[in-house]
Amino acid sequence: MSFKNTYLQQVFATVCEKNSTQPEFIQAVKEVLTSLEPVVEKRPDIEKNGIIERLVEPERFITFKVAWVADNGKVCVNRGYRVQFNSAIGPYKGGLRFHPSVNDSIIKFLGFEQCFKNSLTGLPMGGGKGGSDFDPKGKSDNEIMRFCQSFMTELYRHIGADVDVPAGDIGVGAREIGYLFGQYKRIVNNYTGVLTGKGLTYGGSLGRKQATGYGLCYFTQEMLSKMKNDSFSGKKVVISGSGNVAIYAAEKAKSFGATVVAMSDSNGYIYDENGIDLDIIKQIKEVERKRIFEYLNYKPTAKYTEGCKNIWTVPCDIALPCATQNELDKEGAEALVKNGCFVVAEGANMPSTPEAVLVFQSNNVLFAPAKAANAGGVATSGLEMSQNSMRYSWTFEEVDTKLQEIMKNIFASAYKASEEYATAGDLVSGANIAGFIKICDSMIAQGVAY
Repeated sequence: MSFKNTYLQQVFATVCEKNSTQPEFIQAVKEVLTSLEPVVEKRPDIEKNGIIERLVEPERFITFKVAWVADNGKVCVNRGYRVQFNSAIGPYKGGLRFHPSVNDSIIKFLGFEQCFKNSLTGLPMGGGKGGSDFDPKGKSDNEIMRFCQSFMTELYRHIGADVDVPAGDIGVGAREIGYLFGQYKRIVNNYTGVLTGKGLTYGGSLGRKQATGYGLCYFTQEMLSKMKNDSFSGKKVVISGSGNVAIYAAEKAKSFGATVVAMSDSNGYIYDENGIDLDIIKQIKEVERKRIFEYLNYKPTAKYTEGCKNIWTVPCDIALPCATQNELDKEGAEALVKNGCFVVAEGANMPSTPEAVLVFQSNNVLFAPAKAANAGGVATSGLEMSQNSMRYSWTFEEVDTKLQEIMKNIFASAYKASEEYATAGDLVSGANIAGFIKICDSMIAQGVAY
């Protein structure tokens, strides 16, 4: 799609020229800038203040070497990253991803998306992201500890409770956060809330583990209620992935009366027509750290299919892509529509390709974009930061109540923006616009400070 607005067209052309080898970042920028056309047309102060040029350029992009020693004595080297994208509304906030696919483009796209997601929560958090091409799979606890310690030995100088607060993401769970936090504390001799997703014994928040998955369902439930006068009750749900987001989205969807019939990992997917047994999934993934086909050892009547792409051919009412970016393509979207799916809500970051989104929108599928629908994780991380600052801890019920309110407010903000600037109910545009306006106004108020 070409831009009607000359200013946006020029900025996007420059982004493509400067970042020609970064397709994911370019994809994320194009999607946001396309949504912002009506805002830019109404507000000449955006171009006057160079807001878009400043917004698409990270304030800081850090790359560093991470050398560590494997159990066999071999010295290994990975690459570490931290992008500090925008701090107009608060300290940088965003997860760390440890996965072989991590590169400049992935980190920048995630950091860019994080700016708008954090803005939508209503909490004072800027956008950042980080990680490494290190693969935790198959590594011993000691190898992961040594890698995390080496990673933090460089990262520590760039972060802080009021500067940049990383969290977890793919490949970075409670174990990794613990090792990272321990090394940070050792180096700086300071006990501070510099990381979120911490264990409950050392400053973590109740509800953080469940937050992204629960928040996804709270947003989806609100969207169903307000736009279709409907709910999860009685619906069949397909969820890609089987990490924290997928597991707790399945748990909350089930509590809302839905039946989750399929889940996946990077090797393949399981289909259980009577409903996935989440206790088994938790045992396999959280305790044993094994692959999802092990489900058949517990439930031989279930079906396992090698390769995860075709999970979208499983008939369902609601699809929740919770694995990784661009996992749901046009072919998958068409299969979902053909089989009667009428709701898609993104639990992963940008899991639907632009072509898939067009399929959903042209077939009147309720579509919830990631920056709105999966903001529950970072929202609860923000709540963890608040608790750390107060040296206090809220109950699970208190955190969950705050999370529900935040997700309802995100839906309301996105829907209101869609009514004002785009098409009512276009939550892609609505989320982008609502998140942008808060950042834009803050940048203008602070002058050309960065």
